[in-house]
Amino acid sequence: MKQFLRFLAFACLCGLAAAQTYPSRPITIVVAYPAGGDTDAVARLLGDKLSSRLGQPVVVDNRSGASGIIGSSHVSKAPADGYTLLLAPSTFAIAQLVLKTTAATGYDVVNGFTPIIQTGSQPLFLASAGNVEARTVKDLVAAAQKGQEFDYASPGSGSPMHVLGEIANKSMGVKFRQVPYKGVAPAMNDVLGAHVPLTYMTYGPLEPYVASGKVRILAVADKTRSALAPNVPTFAELGYAGIEVTAWNGLFGPKGMPADVVQTLNTHVNAILKMPDVAAKLATLGVVPHGGAPEVLARTSAGDLERFGRVIKDMGIRAD
Repeated sequence: MKQFLRFLAFACLCGLAAAQTYPSRPITIVVAYPAGGDTDAVARLLGDKLSSRLGQPVVVDNRSGASGIIGSSHVSKAPADGYTLLLAPSTFAIAQLVLKTTAATGYDVVNGFTPIIQTGSQPLFLASAGNVEARTVKDLVAAAQKGQEFDYASPGSGSPMHVLGEIANKSMGVKFRQVPYKGVAPAMNDVLGAHVPLTYMTYGPLEPYVASGKVRILAVADKTRSALAPNVPTFAELGYAGIEVTAWNGLFGPKGMPADVVQTLNTHVNAILKMPDVAAKLATLGVVPHGGAPEVLARTSAGDLERFGRVIKDMGIRAD
């Protein structure tokens, strides 16, 4: 019995030492999308700051495919030691509702991860390529009702942009067709190349091309106008009700991460999000810094799963 108690004491001391020295090796932040998009940029920004504060390299690993399901599933199966993390957009909560998965390829949004911190939120916009003749939402709707066909680029089936597109179709009485891509960057490339006329997108990827006229921002899917683009009207202002979808991103780990490791990461990221240079960089991406306790991210993710689960079921939204 004494030998067993000595073993327990030794194990506890080892565990305490491990927690006190976290991190003792490089940390990987998985991004389930290609390099070049909003989520990738946020991950690299946070990774650079975390590396300086924690004294260990923080590497971003892009594991794209299946609207983020591949990378998210990978993290859900990783050791829960704080060395493999997931920086996920809100697609994380809803992608599986429109894409078929199995027990081997899917993940449990609510119970399969450890929420760490909600890093930001992003309003979503409807934008058109510069060569589109219709210059307003009402012009687009009128053209569509006369038989003109429009496609919209999204970062992937099951993304908030996809769900927004289908909600907008119903409210506006049109049938704009989704063209899903493997992330923000390839979707934007085809809009800029005038291969796809429309997109539902966050502000960051759109902003560099507004002044030149390569893209035109037509409406924001929020209750109020965005400070990022104050001259852009809401859909409600234009007479289209119920078109309100906001994107977000957050840092997760595998289920069962030690509470002290979660607290360490949460504390550091909260501090990072308050840095003026970080806030300025996030603004260029169209990201409003968020922060808060892990429970905030848990509620946000679970809330999207519930809300958009109903919308997806009621509207029969499926991957193209």
